[in-house]
Amino acid sequence: MAYKTSNFEKDNIPSKPNYSKNESWAVLPGKYPKDLIQITGDYSEKQADVFYIYPTLFSDRKNPSLNADISDEYFRKEIIQKAIKYQASAWVSSANLYAPFYRQAHYRIFSEPYSIVDLRNESPGIGAWTLAYEDLKNAFEYYIEHYNNGKPIIIATHSQGTMHAIQLIKDYFDDKPLKDKLVAAYLIGTRILPDEFKSIKPMINPDDVGGFVSWNTYKMNNLPKEKWFKGGVTTNPISWSTKNYSLKGEHKGLLFKDGKIYSNVLSVKVSDGILWSTVPKIPGRIFLSLVKNYHYADINLFWLDISKNSQKRVDQWYLLNN
Repeated sequence: MAYKTSNFEKDNIPSKPNYSKNESWAVLPGKYPKDLIQITGDYSEKQADVFYIYPTLFSDRKNPSLNADISDEYFRKEIIQKAIKYQASAWVSSANLYAPFYRQAHYRIFSEPYSIVDLRNESPGIGAWTLAYEDLKNAFEYYIEHYNNGKPIIIATHSQGTMHAIQLIKDYFDDKPLKDKLVAAYLIGTRILPDEFKSIKPMINPDDVGGFVSWNTYKMNNLPKEKWFKGGVTTNPISWSTKNYSLKGEHKGLLFKDGKIYSNVLSVKVSDGILWSTVPKIPGRIFLSLVKNYHYADINLFWLDISKNSQKRVDQWYLLNN
């Protein structure tokens, strides 16, 4: 089915978020939605913050807009019930969660003729992409000025969120004063080269701080048709080290759609730019064994591994800074 679409026009875009108002945030500490509480329990204050940017969920083929309207109730529910519940929840045990709604670019900007793969081109998608980043930049600046109060920061992102986070880190952390506040950047679901940043480096130990981790998950021994992933940083999200494989017995836990954690259900192998995973063995359930691309599950496959690791890094940050 072909996408209905319209060109990007500044006079015809959704209303700008006002981050001084709670309704412009999917999550703020003390205002956790019930879908998140079902997974994490009630909010309790932590020593660190996590700024989370969700992936592309604006994909309605019949909606011609190039940017999401954050006041749309269906879109808001998609963010809460999918991204917040199954992704952002992984960091709640170690940090206070901040997740802004933003006018994200429609999924079509990853396809011609709207593709933003080369940001130097004249694609109609560039305006939509720039608008989305402007929202995130405004949200982050508001967060720093009004909420952070000097706490260390985790950046946690997926897919489109990660692509925006790369620029956010360059603007605010890379060789910038906030670098010393960075616990870790979990930049998941797109290729990031080892030298993407000047001073923010790939982390190769489970208690490293001040750097980033990244991976793109595929079913074992499968690869994308296009070679976009080559050369990308590929973190092992079970060992968090340079170890190229981890067995089921080392896997801490997957968050499944039933809200339960399943431990020791998959093994992984690191390839060039791709993290291969076995099909998770969940008792009594078939885990889409025919699916080759596990992009949609990059985070919840390793939910408990991420949760435990982020706490380790926060503890290490405080150990090094006290």
